[in-house]
Amino acid sequence: MTKNEVIEKIKDYEIPTEQLIKIDSRLHIYVDEVLANPNHHNKYEILAVFRFLDFLKRDDIIFNTKEVKKFIVFYEHLKFPSNKGMQSFELTPVQVFQFSNILGFYKKESGYRLCREALLFVPRKFSKTTSVASLAIYDTLFGDSDAQAYVASNSFAQSKICFDIIRNSLKALDPKLSHFRLNREIIYNLMPNRTSFVRCLSTSADRLDGLNASMVILDEYAQADSADLKNVLTSSMGVRKNPLTVTITTASSKLETPFTSMLENYKKVLEGELMNDSIFASIFEPDEEDDLSSVDTWYKVQPHIGVTVNEEFYRTEYQKATMSADDMMEFKTKLLNVFTKNVTEIWIDKSVIEKNTEHFDFSMLKARPQAMVSVDLSVKDDFSCVCYALYDSINKRFVFKNFYYIPKQTAENHPNRAMYQELIEKGYLIVCGNEVIDYKQIASDIIANSKYVNILQIGYDAYRSKEFINIIKTSGIRCAIPYSQTYSNFTSPVESFELAVYEGRLKFDDNPLNAYCISNVMIDEDKMQNKKPIKKSRNDKIDGAICILMCLGMFQNYKR
Repeated sequence: MTKNEVIEKIKDYEIPTEQLIKIDSRLHIYVDEVLANPNHHNKYEILAVFRFLDFLKRDDIIFNTKEVKKFIVFYEHLKFPSNKGMQSFELTPVQVFQFSNILGFYKKESGYRLCREALLFVPRKFSKTTSVASLAIYDTLFGDSDAQAYVASNSFAQSKICFDIIRNSLKALDPKLSHFRLNREIIYNLMPNRTSFVRCLSTSADRLDGLNASMVILDEYAQADSADLKNVLTSSMGVRKNPLTVTITTASSKLETPFTSMLENYKKVLEGELMNDSIFASIFEPDEEDDLSSVDTWYKVQPHIGVTVNEEFYRTEYQKATMSADDMMEFKTKLLNVFTKNVTEIWIDKSVIEKNTEHFDFSMLKARPQAMVSVDLSVKDDFSCVCYALYDSINKRFVFKNFYYIPKQTAENHPNRAMYQELIEKGYLIVCGNEVIDYKQIASDIIANSKYVNILQIGYDAYRSKEFINIIKTSGIRCAIPYSQTYSNFTSPVESFELAVYEGRLKFDDNPLNAYCISNVMIDEDKMQNKKPIKKSRNDKIDGAICILMCLGMFQNYKR
C-alpha cells in the first residue's frame, strides 16, 4: 500500500469528535491533525489512526474511557527525572493516542484487555523511556496483586536507565519509602495484600525459569542479536489476564535482527496484510520519498520537536552529520529512525583524479568563456573553497579550477601545519584572514576573476553565507543563488561525475588539494537512493569535491 493510497482512504473516515473529546480533548486534536494534514505524517502513523477508529466502531470491542482517564491522571501526577530535577509532565496529544490504544480497548466477551504487545518505534528525544516507565509503575500499583514487571535490554546498563526512572519516580511518590523496598536490581511493593515488583534484567536468558511476568519492557530491541530473552519473558505470561509487552527502540546500523523482522510484521498488521488485534504499533519514520535533510521530514519523524527537543538541535546535529560518515549514520539512525549501514567504500580513488589533471590558469584563456562558480565557506577550522567550472565545447569536457583558502592562525597552529605551509608556498592554498576567514578577500578574488570568465551563476550553501552574499551583491554581481545541500540536489551531479570522470570528460587544474578532497568523499544514500557526498571521517576535507559537484548541478539546472 502506497502513501497516496493511504491518503485516498482518508475521505472515507468520519471522526467521532464527541467520543474522542469525551476520552480526552488531546486525543481528538491528534486524530484530527493526522487526518487533516496527512503529508505531515508517515504512512504507518496514518494507518494506526485508521485502525484506532475502526476499533472504536467494532461490536466485539469496547473502549474503557474510565481506565484511560484514570491512567492519564495518574501519569500527570507522577514525577520524573529531568534537567530541572523531579518534574511532572502533561501528556502530549500523540502520547494520549498511544496510551489510549494500549490501555483502552477490551474484548467484549471475555473482558480481557485487547492490546498485549505494543511497539514505540520512535527517534531519540521522544520520551519513550519515561512513557513505558509509567506503565511499569501503574502495573506495580494497580495491576495484579502479584504483578511482575521486567525491564530488559541488550545490556544491564541500558536496562538500568528505564529501571532508575521507575525507582526515582516511586521515591518521589513515597519519599520515606514506607511502601517500597528498593534494591539495585529490584523494587518490591510493600503495600498490604500486594507482592508485586519491578526487576531489572540484562541480556542473558539463562536462569530465568519460573517467571510469571505481567509486564515486559524491551528497551532498544533493534540492537538485539537474539530473541531468546524476549521469548523467555513473554512465554512466562500465559496465566496472566492482561499481560503487556512494550518494545521501545530507535533504529540502528544492524539491518537483520529479530527486531527488523518484527517491525516488518507489525507494518503488515497496520496495512491489513496480517490480522492480529492484540498488537499496537506506533511507528515514526520518514516516508520513502522524504528528503532526510528537510526540516519537514524532521517534524514528521519527531512529533516532540518543540516539546522535548528543539528544531535547532536537529539543525545543529544535521550540520555535524555532514562532517563524517559516522556522524551521518548516527543522525539517520538515532534522530530520523532510519536503519542505516555504515558507509565504508571510497567513492573515487585519488589516482583517477590525478590522471585527469593538467595545469590551468585564467591567463591562458583566449576568450571570456561562460562559467559556473560555487562557494563552500568555512569560518575558522576548515578550508574555504571557490570552484570555477567551464565547459570546453571543442573537446566536449568540463574544466574545473579550484581556489582554497585558510586563516593564517589555523595554518600555523594546525597539526598539518608543515603540509599546509608547503601548499601555501606553492600557491595551492591561500592565506585568507588572521583568526577567521576573510569573506571580503574571497569576494574580491571572484570579482577580479570575472574579467577572465563570464559568470553565469554563483552557487552557495545558505548556511553561514549571509555576510559573503551581501558583499557579492554590493559589488554589482546579481547572479548568486543558494544551492540547497540536500540529497536530491546532489544525486544527478554525483552520478554524472562518476560517469564522466572515468570517460575522461572532466579535467581538473593541478592543485593537489582537488584529488585529496575527492578521495576523502564517501557517498551516502537516503531511502529513495538519492545520493550525497560526506566525509570518511570528521577531520577529512571534502570542500573541493562539494564545490565541483555544485557547479555540475548548476550547469544541469541552468535555463538559458
